[in-house]
Amino acid sequence: MKPSSFHSSAPNAMRRALVMAPLALAACATASVPPAPPLERNASWALLPMVNHTETPQAGLRAEAILESLLRGGGIGTLRRYPSSIGGDALFEPSERKGVDQALDWARAQRARYAVTGTVDEWRYKVGVDGEPAVGFTLQVLDVPTGRVLWSAAGGRTGWSREALSAVAHQLLTHLSTPLVVAAR
Repeated sequence: MKPSSFHSSAPNAMRRALVMAPLALAACATASVPPAPPLERNASWALLPMVNHTETPQAGLRAEAILESLLRGGGIGTLRRYPSSIGGDALFEPSERKGVDQALDWARAQRARYAVTGTVDEWRYKVGVDGEPAVGFTLQVLDVPTGRVLWSAAGGRTGWSREALSAVAHQLLTHLSTPLVVAAR
């Protein structure tokens, strides 16, 4: 190979690598995240339970903790978390949805304007040699007085074998909640 042909093919290889890298990373995540509707600034928010649809105990509570931190850090300062006596994250408990309804009633009593809830659909390390972390969530913003869903998003993500499950969850919840933080400012 001539030195000049090597140098001319090196930039092409670099370009191909730059084009392929995002495609390879995109294969690890999928999400449907529409823009959030206009939301009242300085409104009072409530964090309701995230229903755990997984076999992992307390996955909903773990996701709630991450989401609460993201929302507060994003500027939603008037965020109240539902009382621990409501809901909870019980493994194989078919009445978890009732906990969300009770928490919504609590949010109404607190005169919250908006509420955030959702589901945890996956929270595990995949079985196999690599054992990649995998998470899946839905989020919803509710109009507290009416209970109407104003916005919703859903997504799933896997990480690399040495990545922490909570880190992958943080990445996906950041992606899903960003429109809310932007709309609430």
